[in-house]
Formats: sequence, C-alpha cells, structure tokens
Amino acid sequence: MSSSSAAPRRGDKAEAAATRPSMREALIAAAFELFLERGYEQTTIDDIVSLAGVGRRSFFRYFPSKEDVVFPDHERCLADMTAFLASGTGDEEPVRRVCDAARMVLRMYAENPTFSVQRYRLTKQVPNLRAYELSVVWRYERGLAEYLRARFRGRRDGTLQADVIAAAVVAAHNNALRSWLRSDGRLDAEVTVDHALRSVQSAFGTPPPALVGTRADDVLVVVARRDAPLWRVVREIEAVRESSTD
Repeated sequence: MSSSSAAPRRGDKAEAAATRPSMREALIAAAFELFLERGYEQTTIDDIVSLAGVGRRSFFRYFPSKEDVVFPDHERCLADMTAFLASGTGDEEPVRRVCDAARMVLRMYAENPTFSVQRYRLTKQVPNLRAYELSVVWRYERGLAEYLRARFRGRRDGTLQADVIAAAVVAAHNNALRSWLRSDGRLDAEVTVDHALRSVQSAFGTPPPALVGTRADDVLVVVARRDAPLWRVVREIEAVRESSTD
C-alpha cells in the first residue's frame, strides 16, 4: 500500500474534528448563505437543514425560530452582561459600570465583522427582523435599568434616573454601532463606541474625586441645588472652566 493511501492517523482525525465547524455554526452558515442568495422570506427552515445536512430536530435544538438564527449570540451576550453587572462590589460608579456593560455588546458584534455587516444589511430589508432586533435591544436596556434601579434605590426619582440613563446608554451605543456597521466594519469599533459612551458619562456620571495634592487654583467649587440634574451640574462646571481660561 502506498503512503498516499494510508489511513489518517489518530492525531490527524482529532485535528480535523477540532477544525470542523460545529452543527450550530454549520446551521448559521447555511442560513446566511441562503438568505443572501434567495432572500430571508423565501428561505425555509427545511432549506436550511437540507443545506447543512442535518434534520429539523437539530435546528430546533439550537434555535427556537428562523429569526433566532439571525441573532445567534444575543442570549449569550445578555447572560454575560447580566453576570458582569451582578459581579460588582457596589463601589463602582454606576454610570461607568453600565457603559462598560454596553461595551460587551459591541465586542460581540466586533468578533465577526463580516457576519455583523451581513446581518445589518439583512435586517434593514426585513421588517420582521427589525421588530425582533428591537425586542432584543429592549432586553439589554431593561437589564441596564434594573441594575441602575438597584443602585439608585432610596434616591429621589431614582427609578426615573435609572430608566433615563439606561435609555441614553443604549441610544449612544446603538448610534455608534450603526456608524460602524455602515462603514462595513472599517471604522475602529472601540473608538467609535467609546466616544459615544463618554457623552453619557459626562452628562450623567459622577466625576472621579480630586487627586491628593491638587493645587488650590485647580479646584472648582460649584453651588447647585440638591435635586439639580447631573447634566446641569456638568454644564456649570464646564462654564466655570471655560471662563477661567479666557
């Protein structure tokens, strides 16, 4: 028997198995191949499992519906974000914490730019997918709001503040995410989202305490009502700083 016809070694089989896509990945790849070729509405679950070479039962083992195969990683990301928020000590600045949680969603998209851009284009074309995506976004916002409500418990208008800040974080994140997707993933995703989230932190977050050793002429004192919104306090600080440099 020639060496070219020799059976693969055990190590070769293990390596091939390790590089072979999982059934879940095969279903996602088959689905998007068909969505891009035929269109989302024209593709059935039977078409997807046929191309992937599996049965319908295998599809529903991983995805409850056809919509779920378009957004395969959101459940994992939601769970990771919830765990991240719950793992805090309670000493973290809460607005910064929810902004860091939102960055986890961005990283999930940035893991596979090609797939994310394809999904973005597909979702724009299919009303049912846009509605599904909105429901997912609402779940992220609810998770952020629940964390902030717990942190703001006992504050006057704490629930209102929590809901407003959560909505602002999601709006800023999504604005930056869409800019990145519209660039076909060419922009720096981290830089784009950081810029958007900094605007939320500057409007609603608590500034870090002054460093020990700060010179007296570097300290600004602003008098504000106890119930003054944070954005107004920040505006007053900026106004004083600008006037001091004129």
